[in-house]
Amino acid sequence: MEHCIVKRGDGVYADPTVLGTTFAAAVNGVFSANSYFAGLDYALMIKAIYDCGPDLRRSATGEPMLRFATDIVPFDPARRGLYKSVKIVDGTAEYVFEPVYLADPADPDGAGTPAQLDVDEFVADMWSKGIRFGIDIAAVRQAIEAGKSERVIVARRLDAVPGIDAHIVEVSEDLHRSDAPRQLANGKLDLMAFQNRFPQIHKGVRLLKKVPRSAGTNGFELSGITIDPGIPNDIDLASMAGLGTVVEATGEGEFLISQQSGFLNVDSKTHQLSVGDKIVSRDGVSSRTTGNLQLTGDYEEFGEVQEKRVIEGESITIHADVFGNIVSRGGTILLNRNLVGGTAHNARGDIRIKGVASGAVIQATQGEVVLQRAESCIISGTRVVIEHAANCEIIAEEVVIKQAEGCAVAARRISIETAGPRKQSEMALHALQPDSARIDEVIAAMNERVAQFGALVAQRKADMEQLTGQPDVRKYVMLASKIRKKELTLTAEQVPQFQKMALAVGPALKAIAKLSLDVKAAETEQQSGQALIAQLVQQRSDSEGVSTVKVALLTGDTSLRSMKFHPDGSSTYDLPPKDIKLRLRGVDSSAGELLAAAASSHIEWSSE
Repeated sequence: MEHCIVKRGDGVYADPTVLGTTFAAAVNGVFSANSYFAGLDYALMIKAIYDCGPDLRRSATGEPMLRFATDIVPFDPARRGLYKSVKIVDGTAEYVFEPVYLADPADPDGAGTPAQLDVDEFVADMWSKGIRFGIDIAAVRQAIEAGKSERVIVARRLDAVPGIDAHIVEVSEDLHRSDAPRQLANGKLDLMAFQNRFPQIHKGVRLLKKVPRSAGTNGFELSGITIDPGIPNDIDLASMAGLGTVVEATGEGEFLISQQSGFLNVDSKTHQLSVGDKIVSRDGVSSRTTGNLQLTGDYEEFGEVQEKRVIEGESITIHADVFGNIVSRGGTILLNRNLVGGTAHNARGDIRIKGVASGAVIQATQGEVVLQRAESCIISGTRVVIEHAANCEIIAEEVVIKQAEGCAVAARRISIETAGPRKQSEMALHALQPDSARIDEVIAAMNERVAQFGALVAQRKADMEQLTGQPDVRKYVMLASKIRKKELTLTAEQVPQFQKMALAVGPALKAIAKLSLDVKAAETEQQSGQALIAQLVQQRSDSEGVSTVKVALLTGDTSLRSMKFHPDGSSTYDLPPKDIKLRLRGVDSSAGELLAAAASSHIEWSSE
């Protein structure tokens, strides 16, 4: 007791510098010596022992000692007998209060003298019974003052308050996408497209903030044993930093920040955020998830593309089946699975399909088309390479097929390993050959017109020379030139003579000016005609070349016909799907010259 409890005339004090277990031992020493604290401030005692409850009070005079009781008095054994046992159930202590009687030494067998319990004695008795925390002093005092029989919960366990786990909060509005219908330029809403499905992030934007974990509060059993709230979970913000993002610690906290401008992608498995030029989606493309997409960058999709949905962008990679329409403005279209009933169109790039293309339209305006298997498809491109094609219409500059069945193929260069009909579909090959008759006619007509303008120029120049050769005209032109260059200055008497000379040659000068304009106009037309002739000659030259067809093995009736095209500078294969089908399967498809026909052999033909 001498270490931390001091008894003075005005009360009992505790030394705050040795609070805790030392103070608890001192209190226990008092109670074990059959004494108790009179006028006890129970809340202050509990705070001093367990650091639980309100803050410790200081005296008005700045006294460092804490007054928590008025006195330490002996606990009369006779009065201790007034206090009964307590029932502890699930963290609570129940006590049955009833009238009590103090035994009369003069009359041991008598009923005794009525008595009343004391709150301070009750605390000391409960301490001896193992209840050293959580007594409800107000409930005990009320029950004692009531003086009736009743069961009262006199103490309660204090449950631990768990801490808060570290967690992540969003700090940028740019993270949120808008699935509202897109508003068109005319003010109408496009119900098939969302306003902002894939948010774009600027460089240096704070995306996420880590809120550090906060410790919980200890609880206490009735015995005073500490209940540990446990250690809150921590989180590593760096594990969420993908490509294009970085973790930065500042005085305001720990943030995930974008390192570049681009599209925000969230990996649902790893929970990583990345910012890059490519959009990565795992939800698929449908009227429910994304609507139609019009994108400014590359796109990668792991889900299915629903029928009639449109994806427009640069390089587009799809890992699931595609039933809709894929449009690239100039990257690579890569479909790792099947294209069924949809379309794939690339303006300036290649198209590659690793699965099956069925009932689809596949067109590369300036690029290569590579397919594993195609059934009932319309295909066009600069170069088309297919492992197995069945019932397809194919047109290109060059076509390479390993196995073709019932297809209609048109190209400048055709190479097929095995070809033959399939059920009701015949196998038809068409060697594209330039028809230069029309362009030759245009070149001849333009040469004639250019010659006419050349003759006109010569005639007008001869007329000009005749007019400028007249003596009066030649003399006036010479004088006018010297006067204009200030090589000659006319006197006052010479000016009227010069003006008279100008009037005399005026009609001739007007005629010369008109002839000069005619010469310039004719020369302009002549030059335009020559440029057009050069362009037409280049077109004819570009279209010239050897057309070849090679089929290593024929498994049935197969025909090879010529198919003429006009070398007007336009593409021979970039045609609408309906026109391709009509050209290769229509009535005019058999109008070309029959170059070869065989039932079971091979074809090797060249236009040389």
